[in-house]
Amino acid sequence: MKLLHKDIEKDNAGQVTLVPEEAEDMWHTYNLLQVGDSLRASTIRKVQTESPTGSVGSSRVRTTLTLCVETIDFDTQACQLRVKGTNIEENQYVKMGAYHTIELELNRKFTLAKKNWDSVVLDRIDQACDPTQRADVAAVVMQEGLANLVLVTPAMTLLRAKVEVTIPRKRKGSCTQHDKGLEKFYEAVMQAILRHINFDVVKCILVASPGYVKDQFTTYLFNEAVRQDNKILQENRPKFMLVHSSSGHKYSLKEVLSDPTVTNRLSDTKAAGEVKALEDFYKMLQHEPDRAFYGLAHVEKAAEALAVDTLLVSDKLFRHQDIPTRSRYVRLVDNVRDNGGTVRIFSSLHVSGEQLTQLSGVAAILRFPIADLSDAEDNSSSDED
Repeated sequence: MKLLHKDIEKDNAGQVTLVPEEAEDMWHTYNLLQVGDSLRASTIRKVQTESPTGSVGSSRVRTTLTLCVETIDFDTQACQLRVKGTNIEENQYVKMGAYHTIELELNRKFTLAKKNWDSVVLDRIDQACDPTQRADVAAVVMQEGLANLVLVTPAMTLLRAKVEVTIPRKRKGSCTQHDKGLEKFYEAVMQAILRHINFDVVKCILVASPGYVKDQFTTYLFNEAVRQDNKILQENRPKFMLVHSSSGHKYSLKEVLSDPTVTNRLSDTKAAGEVKALEDFYKMLQHEPDRAFYGLAHVEKAAEALAVDTLLVSDKLFRHQDIPTRSRYVRLVDNVRDNGGTVRIFSSLHVSGEQLTQLSGVAAILRFPIADLSDAEDNSSSDED
C-alpha cells in the first residue's frame, strides 16, 4: 500500500489518500472502512444518453464519485472489495443521493475521510504502508567480496544494502592481506545486518553463498557478537539459517527461496508470533487460570487493574458497525499499550484468528493473578452479535 496524502486534524477528523498495490492491501482497506465514512474513487457508471432524434442509448463512462459508505462487501477468495453508498458530491453523470457501488481497483488511488481516526485504524495504515513491518524474512546472499541484504515481504523483495569490498588474492607464503580484506568485508556485512534488520519483526534470516563463505561469515558474526557482547545477535542466533546459492547476486535469491528446507521453515513465519501468543494463552489457562482471561468484561476489569501483559484481539471486532462498541475495543487497546502491555491484533483470515474468535475475540495473559471475576458480567458474546 502506498500513502499519497494524510491530513488528520487535532480532533482526529480528516482524510487519507492511498493506492492499493497488491491483493493483500484490499484486506487492509476492508479493515479501514466503516459505515458512515466518505470514500472518493474512480469508478465505471452506466449512463443513458438521448440523441437529438429522441433515441435512447446507454454507454459506460469512467468518473470519480464520492460516496457515503453504507455496505462493504469483501470477497476473501478473489480479494475484491465492493463499497455501496449514496453519492454526496455533484457529478455530471450521477445525481446527489443516488446509489452506486464502487469496486476498488489495484493501482488506482482512493481517498477515505472519517470523522474519527482512532489509534487502531492509524496503526493499520502504518502496517499496510511500511513494507519492513511485514518483512517476515531477511536474506543475505553473498560470495567473497559481494553481499546483498534483502527483506522478503509476502509480496515483494526489497534490496536494503549492497556490500562490495575488494579482497586481495592469496599470495604464495602469505595470506595476511587476503584475511584482512575478508575480515573488513565480514564486518561491513555485519553492520548492514544490524542496521537494516528489525529482529522484532523478522522471523528468519537466510545466509546463502556458494562454497564455505556463509559458514565462515556466520562463525565470524557470532564470535564478534560474543566479543562485543551484542545481545541482539546472540538472542537471535536460532533465526539464522545457512543455505547454498550459486552466487552472491540478488537473482540467486529465487533459488534460495525455492529450496525445500527453506520453504518448510518459512511456511511458519507469517503470523507465527500470533500462533505462539495463543499457545501461551492456552498454557496459562491450563496451569494458571487466574492469569488467563477472555471475554470483554473480564479483560476490561484486568486492564483497569493494570494487570494485562499481552492482549490478544481479533481484527473482526474493529469492524463492528456499532460505534460505541467499537470505541470500547479501541479504548481497551489504548489502555493496555499506555500501561506497557503488548497488543497482538489477529487477522480473522488466519487460523489463529479463527481460534481467538471462538474465545469471544478478545483474551489476555496477565502479569499477576486476579482471583474470582465471575461476578463481572461478560457482555462480549452479545457485543459480537
